[in-house]
Amino acid sequence: MNRNVCTFCLLTLVIAGLIGCSSEPAKESKNTRPLDKIQGKAQVQTLVQPSAADTALNAGGPSVYIWEGLKRYRLFMKTPVEVTANKEYAVEGVYAQKVIDEIGDPDGGKNGYPLEASCERVVNTAWPGLAFDVTAGHVSVLRGTIKRYPARAVFLAVKITPVESKDAKAEPGKEADDEDLKEIAVPAEKERAQMIEGPTVQPAPLWEPGGGTASCKVIIGKDGRIASLETGAQLCEAVPWDKFRFQPPVQGKKPVKVRTEVEVRFEAKK
Repeated sequence: MNRNVCTFCLLTLVIAGLIGCSSEPAKESKNTRPLDKIQGKAQVQTLVQPSAADTALNAGGPSVYIWEGLKRYRLFMKTPVEVTANKEYAVEGVYAQKVIDEIGDPDGGKNGYPLEASCERVVNTAWPGLAFDVTAGHVSVLRGTIKRYPARAVFLAVKITPVESKDAKAEPGKEADDEDLKEIAVPAEKERAQMIEGPTVQPAPLWEPGGGTASCKVIIGKDGRIASLETGAQLCEAVPWDKFRFQPPVQGKKPVKVRTEVEVRFEAKK
């Protein structure tokens, strides 16, 4: 009798130990990927006749974007959040295209970009535990948006926090001085000689595996860096413009802004 009791106790301890061991990795697996973070000024657009996709992306509210340098992120929100235009926000969530490209595509984009399975993983990473039909709806909206605008960043927001704007600490009148600078047009061939650094050859993205060459209209600021991108070409929006630098433009010994074009070649995927 005592032997049976001891055996039972031993089995109970073993099972408890196994349950304890197996539960710990499961707990860690939920946080295997840290949330992406962006910070910048908010842009708010209220559409007169929003499409069903826009309504879903905005959780029924206006369209919200975050400008971080030269990159504009379209926020995909699970629930409505009040955001004020031109105020600065820190956003935590999942950068959809980044995750999708990390997952990869065994067919190299030949069967369409992005894959439904990749979009489903993005949604589940940002908002785990949703009902199956709700997740399916979000996946459909996300895939349709990225399919139409593959280079335009979609960011699934998990947390949005207002922060003090960097411009609030800037010297009064500094921004206005920059805006008042004279702007001159310079041909692409001539401005190319002023380039100090810039990755003008890029690997083709998954959504354009054949690659190609894009002539991108840009404005170069007085510091020699790309101040703004003025083109609707998808490939141009995929270029890391923060890595480009030119000789600071001057005319008559005074700083100016330069409107020009930069040619970037995308090498086809093998």
